[in-house]
Amino acid sequence: MSDPTVADTRRLNSKPQDLTDAYGPPSNFLEIDVYDPQTVGVGRNRFTTYEVRMRTNLPIFKLKDSIVRRRYSDFEWLKNELERDSKIVVPPLPGKALKRQLPFRGDEGIFEEAFIEERRVGLEQFINRIAGHPLAQNERCLHMFLQDESLDRNYIPGKVQPLGLTMGCGNDCFLLFSLALFPFSHLLFFH
Repeated sequence: MSDPTVADTRRLNSKPQDLTDAYGPPSNFLEIDVYDPQTVGVGRNRFTTYEVRMRTNLPIFKLKDSIVRRRYSDFEWLKNELERDSKIVVPPLPGKALKRQLPFRGDEGIFEEAFIEERRVGLEQFINRIAGHPLAQNERCLHMFLQDESLDRNYIPGKVQPLGLTMGCGNDCFLLFSLALFPFSHLLFFH
């Protein structure tokens, strides 16, 4: 008989890694790049947009490869939506650079190449930190930001259900899934 107070420190048996495992695609991945800044418009209507490319095999996302074009204010919208509706701590965005927007500067201000590149790097870090958070991955606003061509600012906030979870059976499957996770939760509802 073994003593139950002594921890079992034996190694788990694992299968040897072969070339397919070593050089195959990773089991789960989420890659987001912010690139190709383009400045459009003139005068006070001038702004810079960035392409946001996402590649993933995570089942929570409906598209496995998507490219959308976003501007700084779209990143601000996402940050505000997550702060309002989620339970996660949202990282800061790169600064607004108000001094660079003053008139009569001797340079291009917020449209200077070095500033645009610095902002691009900051936006890429921001979106990767957000999208890498498991709770943020369930937020509808993040999915819309990464995968929809345009942002519906009148959308109904909420969570995204993993694909395949409730396909074909609606609320009955959700109820069964909930009961499997929380077997006594049905006692909390009044009939």
